[in-house]
Amino acid sequence: MKRSERTVINAFVLFSLLAIPSMLFANDEPTNHRKPANDVELKYWLENMVRFHGFSHKEVVKATGLKRDAIVAALDRFDIKTATAPKRDKTAPLLVLPYPGGRHPRIGFLDGAIRPQRETKVSVFTPWSTRQQPDYVVVDVPEAIWSNLGLTYLAHTHVPTVWTKQDIALERKEWNRRDDGTFDFTRRLPNGIEFGTKIVPKRDAVHMELWLKNGTKQILSDLRVQNCVMLKAADGFNQQTKENKVLQSPYTACRSTDGGRWIITAWDPCHRPWANDKCPCLHSDPKFPDCNPGETKHLKGWLSFYEGKDIQAEFKRIEKTGWRRLSRRNE
Repeated sequence: MKRSERTVINAFVLFSLLAIPSMLFANDEPTNHRKPANDVELKYWLENMVRFHGFSHKEVVKATGLKRDAIVAALDRFDIKTATAPKRDKTAPLLVLPYPGGRHPRIGFLDGAIRPQRETKVSVFTPWSTRQQPDYVVVDVPEAIWSNLGLTYLAHTHVPTVWTKQDIALERKEWNRRDDGTFDFTRRLPNGIEFGTKIVPKRDAVHMELWLKNGTKQILSDLRVQNCVMLKAADGFNQQTKENKVLQSPYTACRSTDGGRWIITAWDPCHRPWANDKCPCLHSDPKFPDCNPGETKHLKGWLSFYEGKDIQAEFKRIEKTGWRRLSRRNE
């Protein structure tokens, strides 16, 4: 065998050996799309993605796993047009929809949220969102739950949880879409811990509730929760800076570039108000009280939009609504 022939063969073998692990990894890596189960679900999610979120065909492909030709045909069959959401009725509740995936909800720090799962995320559209320019925040509730057991739940891939350390994959969930316009979901973890979220859109705010039931045989403590409001799709609020944020427990707020609008969120009891300028996002992270076996604890959350410049006066107005008193039942 000539030297040149041996060189070619050796190069081919080396390439094959290097390619095998990457091919195996690609096959083992689970897809992150959610294929609609039937035509009813297909129509719902296409309207959600294209009509309200203004998704491109490429983003719909990523979210559904369907071929582009099938998507184009379905859009034509259901007569769904891009960004044709109806003009908001100011007397109606704020528009809230399940976040469909397919478009990463962050601008930066993407390595801190790999394969984000949509079952904990809703899009809350701003009162000034238009048909031509969908404008919304993505609320991740919960993004993460810690306990004395360790990182007990995480809504994306970033750092190991108590389940990934055991090679246990959690099943995919979806929001329950209720006839009254509310959304909720429940998850039971392998050790018996259950938690769930309820989202209630109102005319001037979105009310949120997070609950946790201890189905284990030991006391759960240090039950810190991370809830995230991502600002990527909110025009005028998505600068990667902390200069436009106000942190005043339990409230965290972001000011628009023109100074005349605000996005406000809060949770009670608040453990840590903060903001990540890389994402960018807002946090008013709460903490459950210690939870005995069989007990259920509750947290209450708030999200609203304000047009004006006196944010301190708006905080006082929100306090007068009594939203925090509703969560005192578990203390």
